[in-house]
Amino acid sequence: MFEGKAALITGASRGIGRAIAVDLAKHGASIALAGRDHSALEATAAACRQARAADEIIVMTGDVGNRATVDSFVAQTLKRFGRLDFAIGNAGQSQDGLILRLRSDVLEQLLSVNLKSAFYLCAAAAKPMMKQHAGSIVLVSSIVGLTGNPGQAVYAASKAGLLGLTKSLAKELGSRNIRVNAVAPGLIETAMTEKMPDAAREFLLKQTALGRAGRPEDVSGVVRFLCSDAAAYVTGQTLVVDGGVVM
Repeated sequence: MFEGKAALITGASRGIGRAIAVDLAKHGASIALAGRDHSALEATAAACRQARAADEIIVMTGDVGNRATVDSFVAQTLKRFGRLDFAIGNAGQSQDGLILRLRSDVLEQLLSVNLKSAFYLCAAAAKPMMKQHAGSIVLVSSIVGLTGNPGQAVYAASKAGLLGLTKSLAKELGSRNIRVNAVAPGLIETAMTEKMPDAAREFLLKQTALGRAGRPEDVSGVVRFLCSDAAAYVTGQTLVVDGGVVM
C-alpha cells in the first residue's frame, strides 16, 4: 500500500506512536522514528523491522519542543529516504492539576510538547510536501480537546489547539494537495493511561458505548486510513476514536 513512501512519527517510542509506526511499516512505508527515549525508539524500530522484514527505519532522538530539533528530524528523513509523504504528530504529555494550583513550568512543558511541537513539525514537513505536491499530515489530539475535563485544563487546551491547527492548515495547504487531519482518541491502553486513578478509569469506561478501553492499534488503523488514497478527499477533519463516548 505504501511502498516507496516515507513517514515521520514523533512520540514514536511507545503506545499509540509505536502502533502507528509498526502499522505503516507493515504496509510498506519507510519509517523515521522521533522522540526522546533512545532505547524505547530502538524497540519500536525492532518491531517495525519485524513487521516489514526490512531495514528502512531510522531513529532520531531529541526534544520535539525545540524547532531546530524538529527541522533536523525532517532533514534527516529527507536525506535517508529522499521524500516525506506522511508526518504524524503524536508527541504528547499529560500532567493533571487544578487551575488554582497551576505552575508555569507545567504550562510551558505541556504546551511545548503537545502543541508547539506540532507547529514545528507541520512547518518543516510542509516544505518537501509542497515540492512533491502531495502529503498527509495527521495530528494526534484527544477527546479531552473536544469536551474538556476538570483538572486537565492545560492538557485539554493544548489538545484543542491541535484541532484549530488542523483546520487552518487544511485550508492553507490544500491547494498543494497536502491533507491535514486529526484523530481524537479516548481511553486507550497505554503507559499514560495506566497512571489514571481507578475511579476515573471506571467513569470513562461507563461512558463508552463499546464497554471497553481501546488499544493503540485501534488508533493506528485510523491513521493509516488518513494517510492512504482511500482518504484522498478527506482533509480538515477530526476522527474520534473513543468507542462511543463523544457522540
